[in-house]
Amino acid sequence: MNRNMQWIFIDDKGSFCLKAPEMSSYLYFPLANEAGMMSSVTPTLNGDAKTGQNSFVLTPVSAEDLHNTKSGRNFWVYVEGKGAWSAVGSSLRQQEGMFGENKEETVLSAGILWHKLNRKSQELGLESEIISFVPTEKEQVELTKITITNRGKSEIRITPTAAVPLYARSADNLRDHRHVTSLLHRIYTTEDGVIVKPTLTFDERGHRPNRITYGVLGRDEDGKGPSGYFPLTEDFIDEGGNLEHPGAIVKNLKPNIMAGEYFEAYEAIGALRFEESVLKPNESKQYILAIAADESGSMFEKLSSKYLTTESFSKYLESSITYWDKKLNLSFQSADGNFDNWMRWVSFQPILRRIYGCSFLPHHDYGRGGRGWRDLWQDSLALLIMDPKGVKEMLYGNYGGVRIDGTNATIIGSGQGEFIADRNNITRVWMDHGAWPFLTTKLYIDQSGDLDFLLEEQTYFKDMQVCRGTKKDEYFTGQYGNYQLQKDDKLYKGTILEHLLVQHLTAFYDVGEHNNIRLNGADWNDGLDMAEKKGESVAFTALYCSNLIKLAELVDKLKEKKGNRSFRVARELGVFFEHCSYDSVTQKREFLENYLKDCKHHISGETIELDSDVLRDNLIQKADWLAKQIRQNEWISNHEQYNWFNGYYDDDGKQVEGDHENGVRMMLTSQVFTIMGGIATKEQIEAVIKSADLYLYDEMVGGYRLNTNFKEVKTNLGRLFGFGYGHKENGAVFSHMTIMYANALYTRGYAKEGFKVLNTLYKHCSDFEKSRIYPGIPEYINEKGRGMYHYLTGSASWLMLTVLTEMFGVKGHLGHLKIEPKLLKEQFNEQDMTTVKTVFTDKRMTILYSNPQALEYGTYKIKEILINDISIEVSLKGDAAVISKEMLQAYKDDEIMIQVILGK
Repeated sequence: MNRNMQWIFIDDKGSFCLKAPEMSSYLYFPLANEAGMMSSVTPTLNGDAKTGQNSFVLTPVSAEDLHNTKSGRNFWVYVEGKGAWSAVGSSLRQQEGMFGENKEETVLSAGILWHKLNRKSQELGLESEIISFVPTEKEQVELTKITITNRGKSEIRITPTAAVPLYARSADNLRDHRHVTSLLHRIYTTEDGVIVKPTLTFDERGHRPNRITYGVLGRDEDGKGPSGYFPLTEDFIDEGGNLEHPGAIVKNLKPNIMAGEYFEAYEAIGALRFEESVLKPNESKQYILAIAADESGSMFEKLSSKYLTTESFSKYLESSITYWDKKLNLSFQSADGNFDNWMRWVSFQPILRRIYGCSFLPHHDYGRGGRGWRDLWQDSLALLIMDPKGVKEMLYGNYGGVRIDGTNATIIGSGQGEFIADRNNITRVWMDHGAWPFLTTKLYIDQSGDLDFLLEEQTYFKDMQVCRGTKKDEYFTGQYGNYQLQKDDKLYKGTILEHLLVQHLTAFYDVGEHNNIRLNGADWNDGLDMAEKKGESVAFTALYCSNLIKLAELVDKLKEKKGNRSFRVARELGVFFEHCSYDSVTQKREFLENYLKDCKHHISGETIELDSDVLRDNLIQKADWLAKQIRQNEWISNHEQYNWFNGYYDDDGKQVEGDHENGVRMMLTSQVFTIMGGIATKEQIEAVIKSADLYLYDEMVGGYRLNTNFKEVKTNLGRLFGFGYGHKENGAVFSHMTIMYANALYTRGYAKEGFKVLNTLYKHCSDFEKSRIYPGIPEYINEKGRGMYHYLTGSASWLMLTVLTEMFGVKGHLGHLKIEPKLLKEQFNEQDMTTVKTVFTDKRMTILYSNPQALEYGTYKIKEILINDISIEVSLKGDAAVISKEMLQAYKDDEIMIQVILGK
């Protein structure tokens, strides 16, 4: 590893520094708050800022724009007798010197949602420090403090100018009426800056009055506002100039526009000229900028007094650092301090997902904000670990998106539990969608012990799409609303348990000709989207199988713990409990068709009572049948006598994996859920590991690829095969499934192999020269080893879950604390200890593992447990210890220390 091309952690809070960050392309860093300000900044302060799809303060950017566009934040200094200098490095002269002897010294420092750049010019004797963050207040504002220091031997005269182009409209207008929408601009200069309030908005919503004001404000350290302005872009750059060589700067023009002036119909820029200053050697001058959007119309009047002083900047920066630090209540102290710090960023990524959705960072240049169905449930996994308060209400609201046919709404509203009908009537069913809610609900119940949640009643979503996406409800109108009704037009509600049954039973009977669940529009892998007729997903059939077993266990626990001997469900569901030959594809399809026909418009509103034992046994029978059929029919052997599970059938009804004329075909997803769900036997797991190591493992790109190279644009399976191999879903190391593979191995007791998966991925991501990303985990790693689509990935939630519950073995079991470490010897420090801090049952816990005999996993057992230095009696179940919820609640302090002594 080249230490000169490597970020280095500088504390135990995840803060890091990196020299010469501008020498790596495609870097960006998020700055945001929960009020809706979403920014991204690069090592040259490129990037954008916005509050939503239709309200970009700065020009929208995608990854390629980071080095193509000139429209970034800038702060210029004109040095008398020497010319113009950009404090962010974005001038023609500085760019020409990037690869030569006159390259400026630069260092980036950053922590959780704060960003600092230091730049030094030996030629000019100037140094800049630029600190940026978004305060955790109610305003949608990004703050920046610029410090200019004279490092020369003689005094210099400087003329400073902030220059921030104001886009001030919808991202749609980037090439849809870009000029026309600039004609809507109304531009004002105030005592502190430049304000833009367009008269109208032109976007997909139509032509509407605009409510949002955009602007750039600034003051110097003495509280003085700008001495003049260049509010129009064309005047600032001057004829023949551009934003990296603007005439107003290089000619050191005096502004002739003061506060209180007004302009219409031009592209705007927050170009704020400050007073000239004379700096003696080692003397500095500071400037504070605010980039903001305001829907109230009055915020800009208050921003200056609240934020634009050096004291208030420091106050809100410290407040922001403290705020986010408190949010991160999961931390590790292992033998690898870099891993512990790296996991801090991973733990923060789900928070970024809740702020940004799946859009609004440079690689995420798709969608219009918001999250998808899977995101709702997988982001909740992280919440359950870090901030469980309010998660129950969130999960309950999410179940309102389930349709009575087992599918779900695909457009998620901004409010909790808000789902919107697809006005474009695009019919697409992801066959895996019904499986994820159970996984999150099971984690919630294990963490809380709240079995009663399964008995709470919730509505079902309703729109025109019926019969699992195969038909339209011809009787559906806008007057119906988006809630499933009964025949008497009353709102129908079913228990959460019923919702889970609907999702899993409809999937069980929705089979292809090989008796696996149909692929429909795709599964977790969105790229498998071209096999809707005959495609089948064995991989996710295995996940549904696993869920059925665990759902049966919960039914049993409801009877045991709550006395529920029967459950009421919709009468229509009764068909799924009638005698059916599971071997018969035809009969299963008939059962499903009968159910879907009965539920096409209204449902009856009538219910039946299911005996709990009958329900449990029925679910187990279905799961056992699925497991047997996968083991028997989908276990394959190739010409080299390697074995693994086939996971898919294409649209010609042919098995996808195994030997092929183009080479061996193997997919990682196919192995994950067969292992995780208990379908794979011990012998099969070990065979899969050997096959995956041979065909999928590539240390140069971070570990286990999603698939081998099919060497074919396989249009009878999915669009992913149109991608170049090693990119995105076609054979990249896709973090989400890689981590789920590790999770599956840990779950089945293969800790050494699971650690290899995670450690290879971590080592690659933290080797900056290879991955070219800041700390954290990307969506995937491409063929060159670069981390792609950083920050906004559901894999972060799964990595947190895996490290905490499997590697460190801290998990819930029906509300009780279960401790079952799977730590390798090398993960203990020099004192043979390792620690995790987390939250469980509303208590902050420090769990310290002590391995005094330096034993390897598989040879140690839990010998003793102490709480607050006092030994306790615990229930041992195999290699796990269970501490009851009642025992934990008996400790009145909010924080407790649990010491786990390991030995033979």
